[in-house]
Amino acid sequence: MRALLARVDAVLVQALIAAALSFAHLHDIAAVAGQDGWKAWAYPISVDLLLVAAWRRLRSGGAKASSWCWFVIALTASLGANVATAGLLDIHQVPAWLRILVAGWPAVAFLGGTLLAHSTPTTEPDNATEHDVEVIGDQEPAPEPAPEPPAHPAIEAPERPVIPVPAALVEHARKVAAEHHTRTGTPIDTPTLRARLGIPAPMAEAIAAQLT
Repeated sequence: MRALLARVDAVLVQALIAAALSFAHLHDIAAVAGQDGWKAWAYPISVDLLLVAAWRRLRSGGAKASSWCWFVIALTASLGANVATAGLLDIHQVPAWLRILVAGWPAVAFLGGTLLAHSTPTTEPDNATEHDVEVIGDQEPAPEPAPEPPAHPAIEAPERPVIPVPAALVEHARKVAAEHHTRTGTPIDTPTLRARLGIPAPMAEAIAAQLT
């Protein structure tokens, strides 16, 4: 953490030193070109703001050509002022072209700042163009889909399996049924037949079906 803070502090200090030197050089060039008082201090602010605005527009991905153009213009103005103060310019005899450039800079900076502020990021065109819409309109209508089968088709109940019953058991059941009918006067029912024979219910039903 301390190493990161130290690195960040070093970067900030370096940036502040560079910004202060560039600011002073731009101020000196504006002053010797005839812009005195607060106007000389406004020139470095104008150059640096245009440089930052162009860089931010480049980072946002909008108006690449225009952003690069104004970035190069602002960088040239800043770099030119720094180089001119290295002894290459005679401050007692400032050339006329430099006075013209310094005097015309506010209009250039205003135009660049306005264009950068009102330029919008480039957007991708829509996938469906007018030509695509016309082609789609000329196509034949798609055939109607076939009717879908019912979601839950009816399932028939499986038939009950036939239970084999021994013939001897059927004869014994007939005797039990006849005895029950003689004694009570009514046909024997399946539960009674099952209880008398002591067999499972499915087998009793199968025998009862054969007795009827």
